[in-house]
Amino acid sequence: MKKHLILVMLFFMGMSMSISQNGDHIQLEKVSDVNLESGQLMRVKNFTSKFIQPRDVDIWLPESYSEEKEYDVLYMHDGQMLFDSTTTWNKQEWKVDEWASKLMNEKVTKDFIVVAVYNISNIRWNDYFPEKAFNYISKEDKELLAKMASENNFDMTLNADNYLKFLTQELKPFIDKEFNVSKGQSSTFISGSSMGGLISMYAICEYPDVFGGAACISTHWPGTMPSDKNPIPEAFFTYMKENLPSPKDHKLYFDYGTKTLDEHYPQYAQKVNELLKEKGYTDINSRNLKFEGADHSENSWNQRLNIPLTFLLGKSVE
Repeated sequence: MKKHLILVMLFFMGMSMSISQNGDHIQLEKVSDVNLESGQLMRVKNFTSKFIQPRDVDIWLPESYSEEKEYDVLYMHDGQMLFDSTTTWNKQEWKVDEWASKLMNEKVTKDFIVVAVYNISNIRWNDYFPEKAFNYISKEDKELLAKMASENNFDMTLNADNYLKFLTQELKPFIDKEFNVSKGQSSTFISGSSMGGLISMYAICEYPDVFGGAACISTHWPGTMPSDKNPIPEAFFTYMKENLPSPKDHKLYFDYGTKTLDEHYPQYAQKVNELLKEKGYTDINSRNLKFEGADHSENSWNQRLNIPLTFLLGKSVE
C-alpha cells in the first residue's frame, strides 16, 4: 500500500519513478506533453521484453484514480493512436479518455484504467496476425502466400505468440504490481481494431484464464490485402471454432463498417454469427454489429467506442 501511495503522489506531482522488475530497470513517468480531456497518462518508454521488440506503453488513469479501490483493466493495441490526435500520423484518435471518463462519470461502466501498447509499424502485421490460425491453411496455399510475399519483399514471420507472452507474462504482472487493479480474468479485457481486432480475438482464445472479454472492432478478417479466393478468413474461422473460450465467463464483441477497407467485412458477418451461436454465445455475452456508412478509421471508431466499452465494462443490472 505504501508503494502505491508513493506512486500516486509522484504521478500527480509530475515526477517519475524507477521500478526494478526481474532485474530490468523500468522508468515510469508522467506524460505532460499530451492533450487529454480528462485523466492522466503515465508512460514506460521502450518497455524491455525477452519476447518482442521494446516499445512504449502508456497507462491512462481516470481523474479520480484512488488507492481506496481497485480498477478493471483494458489492454488496447496501437497505443499511440488512442488519446491525442495532434501526435498521430493521420491526425485522428480514438478519444479513449473522453469516452472512458464520460462512461465512468455517468456510472455506466465500472471504473477502469487503460493500458495502451504501442505498435511498431513495420512489424505490426507480424505481431498481430493470429499465429496458430496459419496452421489451418493448406500447404499449397501457404506456398502461394509465401511466393507472393517474397515477390513483394514482405516478411511473413509471425510473432503473435510472443506478443501475447509479452502482454501476459511481462506487462500484466507489471501493471498488477504497480497499479491498484483487480487482477482476475473477470476484470481484465483486451481491445483493438483491424489487425488489432484479430490479435484481441486471438488473445482471448489463447489466454481465456487471463482475459474475460475482447472487443474486436473493424476486425480485419482478410488478414492481409483483400483478394478473391483468400484462404485466410476460413483459417481464422476454423481456428475460432476449435478455440473460442467458454461463453459462461467470457464476452466477445465484433463489429464492422461498410466503407473503405471495412467494405470487405460484411461478407463474413454471417459466418461470425454462426460461430458464436454454435459455441453457445447469445446476445447477452456477444455482439457482431454493423455500422452502415462507417469507414476504416479512428474517426469512425471514436464515434462508437462507447458501445464496446459499455458491453465489456458495463455495470451489472441488479
